[in-house]
Amino acid sequence: MSFRMGPALLFCPGDRPDRFAKAAERADAVILDLEDGVAPERKEAAREAVASSRLDAERTIVRVNTGVGRRADLAAVAAAGYRTVMVPKASSAVDIDVPVGLDVIALCETAAGVVRAEQFAEQRRVVALMWGAEDLIASMGGTSSRRDDGTYRAVAVHARSRVLLAAAAFGKTAIDAVRFDIADVDGCLAEAIDAAASGFGAKAAIHPDHVPAIRSAFRPGQDSIAWARRVLAAAAASPGAFRFEGAMVDEPVLRHARALLARADSADAAGPR
Repeated sequence: MSFRMGPALLFCPGDRPDRFAKAAERADAVILDLEDGVAPERKEAAREAVASSRLDAERTIVRVNTGVGRRADLAAVAAAGYRTVMVPKASSAVDIDVPVGLDVIALCETAAGVVRAEQFAEQRRVVALMWGAEDLIASMGGTSSRRDDGTYRAVAVHARSRVLLAAAAFGKTAIDAVRFDIADVDGCLAEAIDAAASGFGAKAAIHPDHVPAIRSAFRPGQDSIAWARRVLAAAAASPGAFRFEGAMVDEPVLRHARALLARADSADAAGPR
């Protein structure tokens, strides 16, 4: 199983059906949220809205609750015909145990979830891992995931790296966390550029203004694409390590080039939305 929904994932509150189609149009995939994005007294209304929605199942994820309300959430997912669920605060194998036929995105956003990221990634039905900073810090009794300059604290950086490594070790997609500062589009772009360069396959957003920045970050520039094509063409005529445009090239460099072209092909296939 693999995750192929594209790099820009947009959360949408499950109790705002008036926004469902708009969110789906703006992003590569929409995450209909039945968890933290919905007030407790609105949970049932949100389930009804999700159950009656008819978005493209290939580009729709539903974030369900862990624990109370989980069964009702899954019933809404089944009624709508969606096939991918995000399990928040995943902390044990029990949390990611969902009905047959559903793909799972394990959201590692507690201390227990981060240290068990490898166990989640090895599960066949888990197609992706995502990490989250705010709930993680809260689970440890902290008060802020970021320093005053907006950069992540060391423990958040460690969690981000561990989830990315766990996903990669088992051939799953890693999804980078959202940036909550809606006005800081430049900050979102910088994080997305780092995410793409590090090996994340997607980044989530809580506001549509962040979607273009994420797409831009994950779409390789024309200079990068041209370099990748040139170096791969040169490799076809020069087996083994060789000198190319002033630098030594070996298999890891060629893998980077192939990854760039794969990202470009994926972006072209998704097209503008």
